[in-house]
Amino acid sequence: MFAARLRRFIVSFWPAPVRVDAHERWRAAVGAGVGLLLTAIVCRWWSGPMAPGPWLVAPLGASAVLVFAVPSSPLAQPWAVIGGNTLSALVGAACAHFIGDPAWAGAAAVSLAIALMFFLRCLHPPGGASALFAALGATGFHFAVFPILVNAVLLTLVAVLYHRLTGRRYPHSQARPAPSDTSTTRFSTADLDAALTHYNQVIDVSRDDLEDLLHYAESAAYQRTLGDLRCGEIMSRDALSVQFGTPLGEAWSLMRQRSVKALPVTDRVQRIVGIVTLADFMRHADLDRHEGMGPRLRKLMRPSGTPYADKPEVVGQIMTREVRVASEQRRVTELLPLFSEGGHHHIPIIDDEQRLVGIITVSDLVRALYRVSKRSD
Repeated sequence: MFAARLRRFIVSFWPAPVRVDAHERWRAAVGAGVGLLLTAIVCRWWSGPMAPGPWLVAPLGASAVLVFAVPSSPLAQPWAVIGGNTLSALVGAACAHFIGDPAWAGAAAVSLAIALMFFLRCLHPPGGASALFAALGATGFHFAVFPILVNAVLLTLVAVLYHRLTGRRYPHSQARPAPSDTSTTRFSTADLDAALTHYNQVIDVSRDDLEDLLHYAESAAYQRTLGDLRCGEIMSRDALSVQFGTPLGEAWSLMRQRSVKALPVTDRVQRIVGIVTLADFMRHADLDRHEGMGPRLRKLMRPSGTPYADKPEVVGQIMTREVRVASEQRRVTELLPLFSEGGHHHIPIIDDEQRLVGIITVSDLVRALYRVSKRSD
């Protein structure tokens, strides 16, 4: 028992693998070098060869790591870099001025800088170094303007340009996103707010990236659980269908007898030409008028007995011609957005010759998901 706990404790110090490819690693490394080089050249020129003070500060190296290696982090955004470094340096200079003991001044500077950065929403780890540097060096308040402020502004400007040239988004907006539509997502903005509030710690990832990661994970879970499940494996093979010239009364009776809400419409060789649904019947029976729906439906389906009727007589006259279909070999995962977001309830399935061989309904999909979940348990 003790040995196992000791092993887990030791293993906990081992870093997790970095899931970033070589291209991204080199992009970050080169960006940090370019950013610091340009900042140093400009600041050295600005200060002049005879300037007594430093023109580049060490905390900027830590800022470069954040800005170029983790640009999506809230700690690496422009206001965090500029405000965190500059305000912390001002705090450090103030502590050095009012507190004589460097040990007390340094500790107070870092502590107060963290509190101020939290309050002004510019938390930036190198800000602690800037505060400590200013407190121990007793550099004066001008140090916060040059080199700290100038260094931070130049590094941020280079970062914005570099990320745009290399195809990365920077800065990342930290504005509160609009509430998500809970009808098309598994979680809403309010749910994410509640989770973050419960966690009650600073998360080193932007809010929009965190939401994207959750959606990617959800998509990967769908792919893992459904795997290579194909439409032909879950479809209802005894799919009812009608033809273009099927009388409306016959189609309506078939839908009521078999308790279905849609019928694919095919030609003589079973190729899809449309689909007729309950909504099509209701639309042609004047759904906007609530009174007498039954009589109006009966009138719609009653044959007129004349060659030139002023109302629809057959299925082809009321069907929906644009039909979303899927092949037998198509992955079931590809249909999930159609059912969850596209508003589809029935998707006809066709073979290699474009002939109707089955249909997938919401019930078929639910049964398939249930079977998969039972197997995974």
